[in-house]
Amino acid sequence: MVRIGGSTSHGAHIKEADYYTPSGEFRVDRDGSQTMLNSLMYKLCYYKFGQMFTESGKPSGYDRVRSAEIGNKDFELDVLEEAYTTEHWLVRIYKVKPLPNRSGK
Repeated sequence: MVRIGGSTSHGAHIKEADYYTPSGEFRVDRDGSQTMLNSLMYKLCYYKFGQMFTESGKPSGYDRVRSAEIGNKDFELDVLEEAYTTEHWLVRIYKVKPLPNRSGK
């Protein structure tokens, strides 16, 4: 998704290299790049996942596919809210919050 976003005329500010570690790895654990761990893409994928226990003997927020504990567990969404997530978190749908809720009033 980062590569696609960076390749469009509107995505010129997206630099794919910023989402990788200095050694060129794509990581979602605590060693992931700050750009990745704070990106909207990451947050929409892992929203509330840090509270989940997915495997016995592993910490909360353990991503079994990547064999790693996610690096950013404690965040909130400002403009979007979760509308639907499937049982196994394969599909996640969000909706835009109403304006009054976004302004902090």
